[in-house]
Amino acid sequence: MAARAIHFGVTLPQIKRSWQETHAAAIELESLGFDSLWLNDHLYGIPVPNIPILEAWTTLCAVGAVTSKVELGLLVSPPGFRNPALHAKMAATLDHITGGRVIVGLGAGWFTQEFEGYGFPFPPTRERLAQLREAVTIMKRMWTEDTPSFHGKHFRIDSVICEPRPTRRPPILIGGGGEKVLLRIAAEHADIWNNLAVHQAALPAKIEVLRRHCRDVGRDFDAITLSQQTLVVIGENEDDGRQKMQKATGLYGGHLGDIEGAGIWGSAGQVIERIRRHVDLGVRQFVIEFFGRDIRMPARLFAEQVLPAFS
Repeated sequence: MAARAIHFGVTLPQIKRSWQETHAAAIELESLGFDSLWLNDHLYGIPVPNIPILEAWTTLCAVGAVTSKVELGLLVSPPGFRNPALHAKMAATLDHITGGRVIVGLGAGWFTQEFEGYGFPFPPTRERLAQLREAVTIMKRMWTEDTPSFHGKHFRIDSVICEPRPTRRPPILIGGGGEKVLLRIAAEHADIWNNLAVHQAALPAKIEVLRRHCRDVGRDFDAITLSQQTLVVIGENEDDGRQKMQKATGLYGGHLGDIEGAGIWGSAGQVIERIRRHVDLGVRQFVIEFFGRDIRMPARLFAEQVLPAFS
């Protein structure tokens, strides 16, 4: 079967959920035909730190072992959580376990409390972005060179060996919306740029900034896949979709952005229309957060009534 022109990924249940729930959702989402599965790389629950959350890399490895087709990734890993050389080795190993299904999602990190609670330094934004640029450089070189060395301000490697190398060079996803520095790093290094749900309404402007950075650094803008993280609220009909959207807005507040104005919600037909608006802007990948206690229910409806429109 030919690959879909539009890639649909889904965020797995992870916060205040058991591994059994995550496992069951992963199996069903793969069987429904979604392209990728994602976890959030946080150590504290969002938005309340004392909410239980499964650690992302451990869980992703377990998901990789019980699936066979879907790609796998995290939104997104800050360099401050893991030494980037170790991170590159972890990704290479999971790549072998899964037969080349890993996407490496990277960002600068923002949740001060989890860094400090776990004893990780949380430097100013400028330094975290410098860490990100160095981390991407190290990871890419470890996957493609024999014994690379790199001596940066924040990280270093010395004639490092990463064997076995990945079966493919894992695609690098860079997530975030900082226009001066982060989007420039994406222009330099990203295979995929992911726009956060909180910035969904600003997507057209963010794309233009990324396009300018690509021009400035001599990168082909079309070589970067545009991705949108998004809440999807799908109902049996228009009224059901609106009621669920209003409930989601009340529950999430502004944490996932302007759900009613910029989000993807409504009946299946309305959801298709709202997805097409993003596609018209150049988006080719969606990372979906389905609204519902058991995300398998809206995922089934989406798979039955929305996915065929993009086959």
